[in-house]
Amino acid sequence: LTFHGNHTTVTEFILHGLTDRPELQLPLFMLFLVIYIVTLLWNLGLIALFRRDSRFHTPMYYFVSHLAFVDICYSSAITPKLLAELLAEEKSIAFAGCAAQLCAFAVFGNTECLILAVMAYDRYTAICNPLNYLIIMSKQTCAQLVAGCYVLGILHSVTHTTFTFTLSFCGSNEINHYFCDVPPLLEISCSDTHTYEMVLFALVCINCVSTTMAIFISYCYILASILRMRSAEGRRKTFSTCASHLTSVTIFYGTIFFMYLRPSSTYSLDQDKVASVFYTVVIPMLNPLIYSLRNKEVKDALRKVIMKKP
Repeated sequence: LTFHGNHTTVTEFILHGLTDRPELQLPLFMLFLVIYIVTLLWNLGLIALFRRDSRFHTPMYYFVSHLAFVDICYSSAITPKLLAELLAEEKSIAFAGCAAQLCAFAVFGNTECLILAVMAYDRYTAICNPLNYLIIMSKQTCAQLVAGCYVLGILHSVTHTTFTFTLSFCGSNEINHYFCDVPPLLEISCSDTHTYEMVLFALVCINCVSTTMAIFISYCYILASILRMRSAEGRRKTFSTCASHLTSVTIFYGTIFFMYLRPSSTYSLDQDKVASVFYTVVIPMLNPLIYSLRNKEVKDALRKVIMKKP
């Protein structure tokens, strides 16, 4: 804290971390280190596989590659700092570092929401309009859709971070969390946060609710198309192409809605830490596993790469 007359200005924050029980810190460090390494290797492996194998040069795998890249960045914004906290006695983060962490977290979190919505549109086009699929989802269109996801994610994040760090932090600088997230920062702000909470709620609604509706509408059309199919085998194969995406959407959006679309009176920061670990550390590892272990083409390609002899 820096003192200016009767006022104090926060220059760094103290993070309470995930747990204050010393006997848990080393086991949690080992667990999260393994998860982070698996996240990096599996996502990078998928990206490399999709680039080298021409069978995966399709719109669907193009979007999965970007989802893998976003998961790497998303996890890297949080997990390395979490690992350092589990071994450090003093869990501090500079004011600018806190703003940078929140900004990166918001950029890739919002971009992931948008990419999942784009992937739903891709599945809708492939199943409901197969004859024009490669015309509609051309390379240029796919590139524009992905670029739009990143641009909107950055704009949302900049707005999000600017609002948060224009609040005054003139009292306690202790954040009851393991990273710089909005709810614990609002807890220690000495500003009136009611207006910002309304803005935050509106931003989350615009991004998450609109993308959820896009996914829901896409799958309504997909379901109607599947039900019109006469062949049970055709219905099964068509639905299986959407199963991985539906699994990712359910896990990711379920956690996000639990975290950010609740009344502020129901917030429990200790409870939120557990949910935060799931969507900041675990989900980036689960996505590549979901898209590889549930996909026969990917499993066959990975098996050939692993078994291939020099």
